[in-house]
Amino acid sequence: MSESPYADLDRPPLHEGALRRALVRPDTLWQDVRVVPETGSTNADLAAAAGEGAPEGTVLVTELQIAGRGRLGRPWAAPARSGLMFSMLLRPGVPAARLGWSPLLTGVAVAMAVRRMTAWSQEGAGFFAEEGDRTDAAVDVRLKWPNDLLVGERKLAGILVEKVEDALVVGIGLNVGLRESELPVPTATSLAIEGAPLSDRAPLLRAILREFETWYREWTSLGGDPETSGLRTAYKGLCATLGREVRIELPGGDVLRGTASDVDASGRLVVTGPDQAERAVGAGDVVHVR
Repeated sequence: MSESPYADLDRPPLHEGALRRALVRPDTLWQDVRVVPETGSTNADLAAAAGEGAPEGTVLVTELQIAGRGRLGRPWAAPARSGLMFSMLLRPGVPAARLGWSPLLTGVAVAMAVRRMTAWSQEGAGFFAEEGDRTDAAVDVRLKWPNDLLVGERKLAGILVEKVEDALVVGIGLNVGLRESELPVPTATSLAIEGAPLSDRAPLLRAILREFETWYREWTSLGGDPETSGLRTAYKGLCATLGREVRIELPGGDVLRGTASDVDASGRLVVTGPDQAERAVGAGDVVHVR
């Protein structure tokens, strides 16, 4: 990345030292936060670090990602400093059967943080609300199963969770200041496009990591149980897929059509077909049928 990070005043850089001071403490999940100007993929970098014994709570943020991937191997790219692109290294001590909730937990945490931090401040509009302000959400962020963040039917963020030996690497790409002319596809959007005033990505990143830590600690302390932790209830409350007619492109090429009626205890999407038969889907590309 050759240009100065201050060349675009609407996209100020993130400061590693300030983020570390705010987030890294002995009593928190976050043990290391690094910001790099450019990388191929934060997930790939943290996967390598996991193999070398990096601790849980390592966070890697990049200002420009040139080889990012979303679900199903799709490319994910954005101009420098136009979004939040980061990965988290986790080592959850929960049964393997419950690890499937980790992408959904991440979606809940990011959606809740974004909804809160894009609220109009009671003191007036113009910037992100301060952390802790209680206001009505300015951006109605919802989840498309399993963990895409949507505003209406446009994609705001993607989440990719990868297992690396005994660790999970959780990657998040959130469009913050992306402009209409910079959208990779017309079905994408950003917080700026949706009318959320933007001054600095750092408070938003801090809010996401703190919200994630709250959910993660509760979930892991209860053995990954989505019921007692409240995760399943919270997810269903945010899920825009439920109640919709859907078309799901399944691994292997089959297509399932029906109504998304539930998210079961394993995090699978339950689809009720035209014959009223129910089928639980653990993986697939969901299309909301208009």
